[in-house]
Amino acid sequence: MQTAPKNVITAWAMYDWANSSYALIITSAIFPTYYTAIAPVNVRLFGRVYERSALASYSIALSLLIIAFISPILSSMADYQGNKKAFMQFFCYLGSLACGALFFFTKDNIWLGLLCSIIASIGYCGSIVFYNAYLPEIAAENDQDRVSAKGYALGYIGSVLQMIACLVFIMLNDQLGWGLGSLPVRISFLSVGVWWAGFAQLTFRRLPPSRVPHQRPEHNILLNGFYELSKVWKQLQQHPRLKRFLRSFFFYNMGVQTVMYLAAYFAADELKMKSTELIITILIIQVVAIGGAYLFSILSKKTNNIFSLGVLINIWIGVCIAAYFTRTVMQFYLVAFAVGMIMGGIQSLSRSTYSKLLPATTDTASYFSFYDVCDKVGTVIGTLSFGYVTEFLGGMRNSVLALMTFFIIGFILLMFVQMKHKIISK
Repeated sequence: MQTAPKNVITAWAMYDWANSSYALIITSAIFPTYYTAIAPVNVRLFGRVYERSALASYSIALSLLIIAFISPILSSMADYQGNKKAFMQFFCYLGSLACGALFFFTKDNIWLGLLCSIIASIGYCGSIVFYNAYLPEIAAENDQDRVSAKGYALGYIGSVLQMIACLVFIMLNDQLGWGLGSLPVRISFLSVGVWWAGFAQLTFRRLPPSRVPHQRPEHNILLNGFYELSKVWKQLQQHPRLKRFLRSFFFYNMGVQTVMYLAAYFAADELKMKSTELIITILIIQVVAIGGAYLFSILSKKTNNIFSLGVLINIWIGVCIAAYFTRTVMQFYLVAFAVGMIMGGIQSLSRSTYSKLLPATTDTASYFSFYDVCDKVGTVIGTLSFGYVTEFLGGMRNSVLALMTFFIIGFILLMFVQMKHKIISK
């Protein structure tokens, strides 16, 4: 097939521009700091009292558990239905509306903020399934790396620009004494919903209808994705390298994703960092992560993927130890810089290592669906355990040490993985 015209490629990539502000502003930066600022230390919900950071980790775990369950269903629909755009629109609008509804999130309705964050997460991840499924339909195989990179770049630029605009508005209100209270923060949430749904129109207007495949699913469309995952699990028994890597990935990624989701809560609760300080820190992490991805890509070329991942995991272990002893804002900045350097590196290398270890197959979608489920289920366990330790052992510092256990297990399991000879010899 030929790659689609430039305007179609740009329209597809613009969806990354549209939705990436959710990942930065809602998942990582402004929402966590606002939640920590307005929620009482102990939150009563559904007849039970929760420590606020533990409750946040439980809500994240719930959203990811739902996503892990529906992901195979969505993947099957993306493979066998000819209406990817309609499903993509549905989840886009679901997520953007949930972000907009966060405008009404105040200290008097903590439950609303958590509910909307869960729905927004489902909308984001659901739309990404169909967004990714469009790539092989609009780009020839030789162009897919370039087209995918274009989407990533636009997403990074768009999210940072909107983040800066929101941050300026919040800081001006604080420093100039405008007296708007939490309004600038809540407008930031609303702006994410408007930005997401608004710029997505550029995508929906030019993205062509998806192709209806000639191949039909072997089972009911709602169950076929789970059968595909079962098939991959059975095939893994024939590929011990890949199976060993997935075991290692499951554990160390459990730690990585939990840190990414809950670092803001740690800084706010344990270090009492101001909202603007924390948001600027997370913005710096986003920028540094790009350099880290390239740095460890170079290291992997000079050595191999397993060695580079081993280095990264050991640095993560060091980060956990450093975070436990961190007491000042400056110390946290140094830890955050280290997290930025290794965050981008371990994510990009994990995906490329998995891709290199795949057997010769045309069924890569099912394998990556399995990879995605491992990612989500591991993150559920990580965030749940973080919340449990925080709530029952007291303090998030103990939870950070518990996360270190996941990295240690992941490193030990990684030592039993060997790259294919052709990769090592490069």
